[in-house]
Amino acid sequence: MTPFVHVPYDSVDRYLSFIKKEKLNLEIYFGSRSFDNLTADDVISLKNKLDYDPGLTIHAPFMDLSPGAVDLNIREVTVRRFHDVLNVAETLKPEVIVFHSGYDKWKYNNRVNIWLENSVQTWEPINRRASDLGVKIAVENIFEDEPGNLKMLAEAMDSDNFGICFDTGHFNLFSKLPLPIWLEMIKPHIKELHLHDNSRAGDDHLAIGEGTFDFKLLFNELKGLDCAYTIEAHSEEGVKKSLSRINDFIIP
Repeated sequence: MTPFVHVPYDSVDRYLSFIKKEKLNLEIYFGSRSFDNLTADDVISLKNKLDYDPGLTIHAPFMDLSPGAVDLNIREVTVRRFHDVLNVAETLKPEVIVFHSGYDKWKYNNRVNIWLENSVQTWEPINRRASDLGVKIAVENIFEDEPGNLKMLAEAMDSDNFGICFDTGHFNLFSKLPLPIWLEMIKPHIKELHLHDNSRAGDDHLAIGEGTFDFKLLFNELKGLDCAYTIEAHSEEGVKKSLSRINDFIIP
């Protein structure tokens, strides 16, 4: 198992020597502002810089976007941004694109069915295009304190190409349910893991093993699962520590 390493598009040049020296597989994050001046030539240039042929995934923009929005205008803007990501995917050929669901039980007053109905309308055409490109879609847990809405979305989509990205740090910070219950509910739908740590005080994106998340239990529960693994430590030191530790947690 060779993990991917999260890096913002705007930071690739800053870390390029380290990336190429370690021959890292990458998950490249494109924020919404990345697309304001991004050209097809820029994407080709990025691909050429990564001339060692790494495995790639993409993290899509999420700030202000809402695929399950009640307001149709907001959903239309969200869909346009998602197609921006798929335009990039045509060149970069990632294995997976990670998106956020936009669901917050407080914002929707626990009316998950409203969010779900609107979400499916957004995701169905996006997933069809992604599938045509050979790219899987994984929707990530953020503020969820239990995984019911993500499970409902994956089941409603009913597509082998569409699933869930389980984020360890966000689970650790927000969940009210034990890890085995989460994984029992979503395991069939997991397409990717985001691996980072915290001590349940903030979304610190620490190295694996620097906080309180039980990575040994995670990999024991998911033994044999075929999915992408992405390290989301937000420092070079954290990435190095995570890369050196990850095999200590994986159950053979």
